[in-house]
Amino acid sequence: KWPLSWRLMKVVAKSDEKWYDKPISRRDFIKKAGMMGAGAMMAPSIMKLLFGGTSPKDALAQEDANQAIPFYGKRQSGITTPIQRQVYFAVLDLATEDLEIIRSIFKSWTTYIARMMQGELVEAYKSNTMLPPTDTGEAVGMGTERLTITVGVSPSFLEKLNLSSKKLPELEDLPKFARDQLQEAFTGGDISIQACAEDAQVAFHAVRNLLRKGREHLTLKWSQTGYAAITSQGSTPRNLFGFKDGTANVTSQDDFDRVIWCDQDNWMKNGTYLIVRRVQMHLETWDRTSLKEQENTFGRHRDSGAPLGAVDEFDPVDLELKDDKGNLVIPEDCHVRLAKEVGEEIYRRAFSYANGIDPRTGQFDAGLLFISFQKDPQQFIKVQKNLGTKDKLNEYITHVGSGLFAILPGVEEGGYLGQSLFE
Repeated sequence: KWPLSWRLMKVVAKSDEKWYDKPISRRDFIKKAGMMGAGAMMAPSIMKLLFGGTSPKDALAQEDANQAIPFYGKRQSGITTPIQRQVYFAVLDLATEDLEIIRSIFKSWTTYIARMMQGELVEAYKSNTMLPPTDTGEAVGMGTERLTITVGVSPSFLEKLNLSSKKLPELEDLPKFARDQLQEAFTGGDISIQACAEDAQVAFHAVRNLLRKGREHLTLKWSQTGYAAITSQGSTPRNLFGFKDGTANVTSQDDFDRVIWCDQDNWMKNGTYLIVRRVQMHLETWDRTSLKEQENTFGRHRDSGAPLGAVDEFDPVDLELKDDKGNLVIPEDCHVRLAKEVGEEIYRRAFSYANGIDPRTGQFDAGLLFISFQKDPQQFIKVQKNLGTKDKLNEYITHVGSGLFAILPGVEEGGYLGQSLFE
């Protein structure tokens, strides 16, 4: 391989037919390079030529994206896994009440998920080209893209498959909350699949192939793509209102055990409960709101993410703090106060979505695919009840979709997804 200086000169002075026949002095190199201007030397186009089509920073990001996240283990991935940039969330309905058929599908899914999370085909292609390919193929050559696939089942799943004896007190449909305007198209369902990846096509490919495997016995009820605004510094993603989303999440394994993971001795041990809410955000109204009012609505500073009256994003929220006039710094009707004062914790994993224009209003059809995990749905229910009646944020959002799913425990090698429930 030629020295870097030679390769640079080939880029900046490649019209010279003889310069690369022998090494040149540093002085001559600088002379020739200077003719192109110092700025051109570091231009992205030149960096791409030198480093095989990508910059070193892009190469590092690509290396991280090709990290394979383990599938097998006592808990499913895609929950406490560091959040990826893309999600394809799908809810399926059962088209059969035959438990053995669904058990067989879940066994096949186990193999499919394990392979896809390693960047492999769901099955090897058959030699008979007159048959459809076993894998849909759109993710071939893309690597793993940190793919995770997380599967859950709802109360109706147990009822339809005559598994009512396995129903747990926690697994009940969510109550109706104040100001809900739920649409049937985005509510309920029997099975949830959360596919997260660094690339949207890899996430879609995962759901598509799982649904394809059970297409005769499963139907797609609703789905939603989404994205997380992750920066290269790894800071908390921002939602479409411009505020950081997920600052209060716990981070230690002890806290995960306390907040997320089920620990009772039943089929949900090492599982958790997923709550999904499709939240429409009225961006046009928000964009006409002053910055001060926006910050008072959330109870945080927009730029830093710090609680009002604090400096750093992760400073504690002081609900008793008052200004020099004796007024509460964090307003009584703001989002942070109402969520905090309940004393319950949940683990957020939220994604923004943008579906174009709502034809009825001519405004953005955009919002938040809110996903939270908790060991008991009551943790979310208590918080949402408090938010639903007083939260100033309700002026700018509408909850239009909802669902509760028991996220099955993980799979040990030799086992299959949902084994503790089906046996």
